[in-house]
Amino acid sequence: MRVVELGQLVAAPYCGQLLGDLGAEVVKIEDPNGGDPMRQWGRQKPDGHSLWWSVVGRNKKSVCVDLRRPEGQDLVRRLVAQADVVVENFRPGTLERWGLGYDRLSADNPGLVLARITGFGQTGPYSGRAGYGSIGEAMGGLRYVVGDPSAPPSRVGIAIGDTLAAVFAAMGVMSALIERDRTGRGQIVDAAIYESVFAVMESLIADYEIGGQVRERSGSFLPDVAPSNVYPCADGTQVLLAANQDTVFRRLAKAMGEPGLATDPRYATHNARGARQAELDRRIAAWTATMPWERLDEICQEHGVPAGIMFRAPEMLADPHFRAREAIVRVAHPYFGDVPMQNVFPRLSRTPGEVKWAGPELGRHTDEVLTRLGVDAADVARLRREGVLR
Repeated sequence: MRVVELGQLVAAPYCGQLLGDLGAEVVKIEDPNGGDPMRQWGRQKPDGHSLWWSVVGRNKKSVCVDLRRPEGQDLVRRLVAQADVVVENFRPGTLERWGLGYDRLSADNPGLVLARITGFGQTGPYSGRAGYGSIGEAMGGLRYVVGDPSAPPSRVGIAIGDTLAAVFAAMGVMSALIERDRTGRGQIVDAAIYESVFAVMESLIADYEIGGQVRERSGSFLPDVAPSNVYPCADGTQVLLAANQDTVFRRLAKAMGEPGLATDPRYATHNARGARQAELDRRIAAWTATMPWERLDEICQEHGVPAGIMFRAPEMLADPHFRAREAIVRVAHPYFGDVPMQNVFPRLSRTPGEVKWAGPELGRHTDEVLTRLGVDAADVARLRREGVLR
């Protein structure tokens, strides 16, 4: 599968990363004047090189073409004519101004699938607004329910709105390709960030309209679902225990040395535990605080109680399960040596995908891709002198 990625920053590039991870050839079109801004993003930029770009740009071929120039637009149309998928995340109408709208592209390639990721979608009164992932997280309902109830709404800590939209866009692309196999016709995948966030908000709307309740921030626990919270250990470790299902709570009660809790009417059912959530959390916290994490982990595993500590990068790199599953791979990089990063997920049994290379240097594949397209070397040199290419 050939994918042409026209987007920048997080949403479209992450969609391209997902498709490239699973085996698609992804040709990333970048502005000759600096490329994707992701090349400068990230909290850690040793020697000015973005570690984030090394991940989100992986498995892609970087081709520098100025989409604002007619010659550049013509080259991209020729490239798209041989592609299966185009992924973009510009504001609605931008591709059309560049002569790259779906009507124009699909005239030469009727089977083309165009994934369009925007803040608010291609239609509706907000479609023309600028829409970053943070705004989509707010409008989709996520920001309001994240954080401590005593504080303002919080950020999750990652660009979750953009990445959710990318995942939904990739799912839409694969669905459209399956349908294309039957009909020969492509289509547009319209992935709005706010809708992608909204899609994972569980029963939030029904809770309000039918149940009369607006979901609020609750901090470390989910209201009326107990026990499922963060508890202290004697060595200062914070551990998350999740035993809210009746059968699992019976195992936790036994692990605590209090099997009678499972039949106590105050705690025996899901609803009863939810009604006494704070009381039950205090009781469990008093138990966990009597031992270090290693001992608590042994007891929980012995009794089949889900338990875990808060992993950061150091814990992930040291964890035997991460190692056994090869969840982290090391990829060669011209500046950093080997760069550790997430492996390809999900795992397919026969065609598992592969991280072939880290985010490439700007324009590294321009000549390769245009030569395959049939562009004469002299024309490539001329267009490079004129600033259309890099």
